[in-house]
Amino acid sequence: MRLCATAAVSVLSLALVTGCGDDKSKGSGNTSGKDAAKPAAKTLSAAELQKLIITKGDVPGHEVGPVEGGVPDRSKVNAADAKCEPVLHAFTGIAPGAPAANTSRMATQENKAPTAKPSSPEDLTEGALKDEFSKAMDLDVTVVTLASYDGDGAERALASLQDAVKACAGGFSGEQDGEKGKFTKVAEEKSSGTGDASVAFTATDEDGEDGALPLHSEVVRHGRTLAVYTTVNIGAMMNKKPYTVSAPVVKAQAAKLT
Repeated sequence: MRLCATAAVSVLSLALVTGCGDDKSKGSGNTSGKDAAKPAAKTLSAAELQKLIITKGDVPGHEVGPVEGGVPDRSKVNAADAKCEPVLHAFTGIAPGAPAANTSRMATQENKAPTAKPSSPEDLTEGALKDEFSKAMDLDVTVVTLASYDGDGAERALASLQDAVKACAGGFSGEQDGEKGKFTKVAEEKSSGTGDASVAFTATDEDGEDGALPLHSEVVRHGRTLAVYTTVNIGAMMNKKPYTVSAPVVKAQAAKLT
């Protein structure tokens, strides 16, 4: 279902969420000294964010372009319990709080070259066809949203997400454009350690007929800017393989914000 991730998957999943970071981290809320020279140390306009977000050629092994279908309107993505909306919003590429400006891109991992001649679909059994499909879809698709805030807005927005991760540990239900779904669990996940503070989390619907289908998200604060990352890998989901928020994408975006 679209509720969980605008980027690439139509599955509503359960949420395991983890918060890392400290609002009192070095540089938090401080735009003086060497931090003032960082691109994200001030409140950025939409035009400035567009210059800082990843673009073609920034992430090795990935194609970067617009978000297919676009990031949904904030008003159309709602949790049954309002305190859980920051978590739900992050999974749909929406930045928490009230940003002054934002912009989004999508990074799609390039397919690995096949090692053997592909078989004709007519020659494959149902199981083999599913296996071929899962291999073809075993790639990370990551939506990146950069959002800039006035004053201490970025710190407060990240704090609201950290609170939501804890408060919604038992799961919650939500809706996007009339399509409903639920999350059954929330748990902590290790973040990348970039930026001034961060919260990372994974979501899955363990009650789904296809079993647990995890999604992963991380929100990182760089001064007055938040970077929201949401990664899905359909092939990994189908094969029950672990995956995480795309490290190459996070590394490339963090480099442009420091």
